[in-house]
Parts: sequence; structure tokens; C-alpha cells
Amino acid sequence: MSASRSRDDLGGARRIAVLEDPRFAEHRSPAGHPERPERLRAVGRAISERRDRLVSLTARPADGDELCAVHPLSHVRTIETAARMAPGHLDADTYVSRESYEVAVLAAGAAIEAARAVAQGRCDAAFAAVRPPGHHAEAHRAMGFCLFNNVAIAAHALRRDGVERVLIVDWDVHHGNGTQHVFEEDPNVLFFSTHQFPFYPGTGDFGEAGRGHGEHATVNVPLPPGCGDHEYAGVLRRVLAPVALRFRPELILVSCGFDAHRDDPLASMQLSGAGYRAMTEIVRSLADELCDGRIAFVLEGGYAPSGLVEGMSGVLDALCAPQASPLLEAPEATPGSTLRHVVDRVAAVHRRHFEDLGAG
Repeated sequence: MSASRSRDDLGGARRIAVLEDPRFAEHRSPAGHPERPERLRAVGRAISERRDRLVSLTARPADGDELCAVHPLSHVRTIETAARMAPGHLDADTYVSRESYEVAVLAAGAAIEAARAVAQGRCDAAFAAVRPPGHHAEAHRAMGFCLFNNVAIAAHALRRDGVERVLIVDWDVHHGNGTQHVFEEDPNVLFFSTHQFPFYPGTGDFGEAGRGHGEHATVNVPLPPGCGDHEYAGVLRRVLAPVALRFRPELILVSCGFDAHRDDPLASMQLSGAGYRAMTEIVRSLADELCDGRIAFVLEGGYAPSGLVEGMSGVLDALCAPQASPLLEAPEATPGSTLRHVVDRVAAVHRRHFEDLGAG
């Protein structure tokens, strides 16, 4: 591992790796676009405040085989050509600048490196602070600010390395349509998403549960606007925990968006920094119990500087803590509450496969 500090330098502390690169700022946004380079300055503030507890990994571009495990060569060439002719838009939301192709390939490779470092035991957990984001990118189509699907590419790389079962947890406020569609027929990659609904991109309803051999390997938890720390922590404890315990992943990847934060201008959720810490504590506890702590995070959305700083701080503090918090009793889901309604709807779709889903 190319690391700024070793475990000995950190006094035996957990090795939490972050992956940053100044080239991610070279994906240049049009004036006023929310997905802009300044997002990483906010993330970088949280990282800098904890630098003495972190180690560094080095980004490298994904190669053609890694990209084409998810995207056909025609899509890769489309992005490359669009960037060469930039500036321009691929759709109403998704732009390219002259550097966008190289930066997007670097983001995909960074996601792979973060996941592999965890899988190979070179660090205890990793966070790839990349842009552009990736989870909306379909195999054949860029959309929703995303050019290549970073998390899906990382998951495929892990599978090629021999990791048999990967759990992807997507808590971006928007549904990860691209990631779902890449894996919806694969029983060995379980995609779990909690997201505002109905909302962009319009996918992710309760009944979207995978297809064919991948049935029940897609678990969607759509939430109404206004949900906050209680609902998100409740969903992870009452839905994600029993799903993960049954699936028994060998590694967990988190599509880590910070746009469900209460300050975010593009959504209507109410998460706080404490909420992001609580969610991270839950997934870390699951990773510790099920897969020797192997967990890697990849940045997705988040468009309020305050939300990016608070959310990133909560994630890093939970990961750096000497011990994971116990997997505490699930937050109360009282009859008639939003949490109870959502959990019951998910259970109605999946309970025959996940027997303990929503219990309590």
C-alpha cells in the first residue's frame, strides 16, 4: 500500500485509508451546476481535520477490461469522444469537459483500488473521494452527473479477484438505478438502496427486487421526503441487518452520497452528521461480524458544503473509532409511523426469503 503512515506510525490504530487526487477537480462543471469541483474541497476539510488518523492510497486509472466488465466498449468510446469535443452535455444533467474522460477513468480505478486494498488486508477500511459520481450510469448510458459506474466496476473487479459475495449499500438520496440494473440478475451481488421516492430517476420502488437468479438480491427501501436520522438508522437495523446476516457478504461497498443531509439543495431529507455516523456504525458492525471488517466507501452525491463536511466527518469518525459500536436494538417502529410503514412494505416483498426482515 502506498501509505503516508503505517500501522506502527499510528500506534497500532485502525488503518483507515482515504484516496484523493487533485485531478478529480479537472472534471469542469458549467456555471451553476451542482456537481462541481468545490464539492471535494468540503470533503477534503473533513479529511484534513483527521489526517493524523488516516493513511493514503494512490489513484490509478481503470484499464479497458475493468471498464468493459460493466460498460460496452461503445459506451467507453462515446464518453471519450464527447470529452474530446467538449464542453458539452450528454443529457440535460450530465456534462463533459475536455478532461472528463481521463478523470472518470481515474475515478473508476480509484474505486477499484479502495476495494482491493480492503479485500487484500492492506487497510481496515477505505474511502475513495472521487468525482464524477457513478451510481446512475447505466451500462450503455451516462446520466445523472455519472459517466462510468464506479461502484459497479469495483464490485466486478472484486468478483474477478475471487471475492464471491459482495454487498452494495447505496444511501445516496437518489436511487442507484445503474448499479441495480448491472446486478439485478446476479445472486452474488446484493444491492441495497435507501432513497427518497418518488424522486429522480424514478426507479427503486418496493417491488423492484431483482430478476431471474438474482431475485431478492435487490432490496429497495424507498422513503418519503422529510425522513431523517431515526428513519435511516431504523431502516438499516430493521432491513439491512437481517438481509446482510442472511446473505453473508465477503466485503461491503457503500455508495456514499451525502445528499440526504438536511441542508442539501437537491433533496428533501433531514439527515444530520450524527445520522451519517450512526449509519456508518451499523454497516461497520455488520462488516465486523460478517466479513472481517472489510468495507469500502465510494463518494456519490452531496451538494451542500455543510452536508459534505458533516457527513464525511461522521463517516470517518465511525470508521476510526477503536471498536465498532455494538449492533444495538433497532429504533422503535411504532404503528402508523413512516418507519413502520416502510419496513412492512419491504417485508411484504422479501420476507419469504429473509425471514427476520422487519421483526420487532
